[in-house]
Amino acid sequence: MEIRILRYFLEIAREENMTRAADSLHISQPSLSKEIKALETELGKKLFTRTRSGLKLTDAGMLLRQRTEDILEMVDKTAAEFSSLSEINGGDIHIGCAESEQIRHLAQIIRLFKEKYPLLRYHLSSGNTEQVAEKLDKGLLDLAFIVEPPDLSKYNYIEIPGADVWGVVMRNDSPLARKKSIRPNDLYGLPLICSGQAMRADIPRWCGEKADELNFTGTVNLCFNGSVFVREGLGYMLTFDGLVDTSEASGLCFRPLEPRLETKMFIIWKKYQMFSPIAELLVKELKNYFS
Repeated sequence: MEIRILRYFLEIAREENMTRAADSLHISQPSLSKEIKALETELGKKLFTRTRSGLKLTDAGMLLRQRTEDILEMVDKTAAEFSSLSEINGGDIHIGCAESEQIRHLAQIIRLFKEKYPLLRYHLSSGNTEQVAEKLDKGLLDLAFIVEPPDLSKYNYIEIPGADVWGVVMRNDSPLARKKSIRPNDLYGLPLICSGQAMRADIPRWCGEKADELNFTGTVNLCFNGSVFVREGLGYMLTFDGLVDTSEASGLCFRPLEPRLETKMFIIWKKYQMFSPIAELLVKELKNYFS
């Protein structure tokens, strides 16, 4: 029973789909199926059963998953300990970032980290939580900063202190700019812009069923682009405070939502992930920073 095959098995168990697991592992689906069939033959037990919603673990599969998680945790810990014995000056780290002013914590940590490891090269990939999580699942990222609670069955995580505050970005000449805060009734009938993720998860937390009565005319993934549309008079953008230039010269202003709406940020990485030596050290630095 090879460690490599056990990792394959866990990825299928997490994805509940052979094709998605193969994509994540960067191998062909027929090769992955063949490896799992060989594992089932070796154990003499069927590990998965096929249902309409995907692959589900059998009782034997659930037992193997529990044992495999313990085995791989020890293997990864041992590998990390040996990696740390080597002298490290730098390397490449790939990080996915949802838009948030809380990213300043990452910048502060990277600045301090580069003093210890001057050859560090960091690569930031921006997008919404769904986009960066997808890249993380495919192995294209080492870590991701997301703005919704993580799936604890798939990821380890660190919760970042503080929270982002929601509000509305609008033109200074808007009638709503005279208000100190914005309530749901203030937005009825107005053209609204926000991310698709916010429409599904965040705005309903703020105004409940009234969210269905709001007029969302556009969606954006990057707030800067959305602010350009607001400046051109195309609507009002619901977003976090601090993401858009709302200085007097910008022609825009920000007003917080009432009742207050906040969103937490989390750092996530895949369970049982094999990090490069420099990425392993960064994770330790992040844990120490936020402890």
